[in-house]
Amino acid sequence: MTPDAAGLADAARESLTDETREEFDRRVARQGERLRADVREGRLDAADYAVGIELEAYAVDDEGRLLRVPDDLFERAPCAKELGRHNVELNTDPTTMDAEGLSDQARQVAERVAATRAALDGCLVLDAMWTVPPAGGSEAYLTATEERDGMVVAEEMRPSGRYCALDNDVLARAGGAISLDLPGLDTTVPSVLVESLTTSVQPHLQVPEATAFPRYFDAALRTTGPLLALTSNSPLLPVDLYDDVDPERLVDETHHELRIAVFEQSINAGAPTGEGNVRLPRDLDSTAEAVDRIVDDDTYAPALVEDRTVERYADEIPEFDRKRGVYWRWVRPVFGGREVANDGGASVRVEYRPLPTQPTVAGNVAVQLLVVGLLRGLVETAHPLLDLPWPAARDCFYDVAERGPDAALAWVTAAGERTGDPDRVYDDLFATARAGLRAAGVDDTTIDERLRPVERRRETGPPSAWKLDRVRAALADGADLRAAVQAAQRAYVERAATGTPFVDWA
Repeated sequence: MTPDAAGLADAARESLTDETREEFDRRVARQGERLRADVREGRLDAADYAVGIELEAYAVDDEGRLLRVPDDLFERAPCAKELGRHNVELNTDPTTMDAEGLSDQARQVAERVAATRAALDGCLVLDAMWTVPPAGGSEAYLTATEERDGMVVAEEMRPSGRYCALDNDVLARAGGAISLDLPGLDTTVPSVLVESLTTSVQPHLQVPEATAFPRYFDAALRTTGPLLALTSNSPLLPVDLYDDVDPERLVDETHHELRIAVFEQSINAGAPTGEGNVRLPRDLDSTAEAVDRIVDDDTYAPALVEDRTVERYADEIPEFDRKRGVYWRWVRPVFGGREVANDGGASVRVEYRPLPTQPTVAGNVAVQLLVVGLLRGLVETAHPLLDLPWPAARDCFYDVAERGPDAALAWVTAAGERTGDPDRVYDDLFATARAGLRAAGVDDTTIDERLRPVERRRETGPPSAWKLDRVRAALADGADLRAAVQAAQRAYVERAATGTPFVDWA
């Protein structure tokens, strides 16, 4: 068991006291008032757009099995810790959204992935869900826990008092166990560590005018379904979690993006359907409402920040920023950041969270460029996509999560016409993204080259379809489910490691 389990349990227990929660909520409320005033006074306005990206990945050994990442990797490589011991997160330094800044984003992603791979004794996989079990099996990995004076400590969770507090907070709301109801799997688990099955790519777009933030936010909500249909990449769970299933039926009925259901079910345990912490949020009427939503949201794993050094704007709202960090909507606001075209990091940005990690650096860079170009293009061209009713956008998103490229899309074209026809949707979507990128000063040749790894998926389909097709073919050749899934995953890892864009595999 973890040698520091007692310390983690003590930290979690302190976080979850009534006294800590009450003081935390008071501070969040005060800092929320400060934020609203700063928005009104223009303090969160910036001179230009800015962009960044978060990219999550996981490690496997030479045989393709899930691998623990050693703690010293984070001292030797440009990556950060994540919930699971097998996870890493890579973040770019933000840049202005112009030709030079976007080029620098691509360079940073490539260099940081390469440096982390070079420092890791194993293989760093850019993927949305691991399917080949660790040596001891997936169930043992995900359920190994120790109880210390009423606090649960998960063995394979990265040692962190905050993670441990979150785990115990969610478990208390769920009645002590988290239920998963997924195609081929109906079970309970004793920890939110199951959420570490999922990895994502998260583009960020800082907006120049804080009071205009709702236009970008509402536009982002309406893009989630069509963009997820191009990028879905998690159709299968770790294969040893399936027990007594019909393989062909499983492949036909599984979700193209299981990551959505796994994350929602693991964190929303005990909440009414559609009301949990993880969901597609509703439209915003004002930037102040974005602040209010975070202040008023349920408090998870509170932690007080004492004796802080104020170096940038986010340091002035530390408890609010911590609460925002567990406000897991699929699109969410972020207040404060590094100083990029603003004063001391005072800013507001869209964090775009619904998309899975893509197989290669080129694919993840293409996703970032597409998202930020599309959001800027939608707002700057006064595109009528905002006329699409929010329920239609929500239904499209969840239908795509389940059915991938076969889902019913929902869109409004630049001409104001409602459509679900994929050709019309993507013609308009990519044209609008190009308009946003041209406004940022990017030339057409660069735009075409950088968007190609995602745009050509209109012909090839997303990675999830490729994975399922390979599993179907192996089953048809007589392989059992485990062999079929492992063969597909090995092929994925081998191709992803070459850097060849996914569209060229297909």
